[in-house]
Amino acid sequence: MAKIVLGNRPKNFKAKVTFPLLDGSDGLIEMSFRYRTRTEFGELIDTLMSDAGAAEQPEGQMSLAEALGKTRDTNAEYILKVADGWNLEEKFNLENVAQLCDEFPAAAMAIMNTYRAAITEGRLGN
Repeated sequence: MAKIVLGNRPKNFKAKVTFPLLDGSDGLIEMSFRYRTRTEFGELIDTLMSDAGAAEQPEGQMSLAEALGKTRDTNAEYILKVADGWNLEEKFNLENVAQLCDEFPAAAMAIMNTYRAAITEGRLGN
């Protein structure tokens, strides 16, 4: 059993994220997440929610393509705030994370849910 030492927090932690692919198989990405305490995670979410509420909405109705594009970009920005790397060949940057969110939306949700569970519940895995 690991010895618990308070105040010796890690900089990051790794987690394997699985998600369904369109062909029915599972995709797998190993992510390197930034460590945050539960309180720090809450502060991050509060800031993100505040920023989202402050964003100007265009007049009229947004098209579905615009709405989905905005969701893709928001998810990519969130992933960059909570992670600092992955095991894919492509560089871990906004452009590639946005492409992942666009091509594999289930991956984006799995990454976000894995991080939330690890930070708020202290667990990794299924």
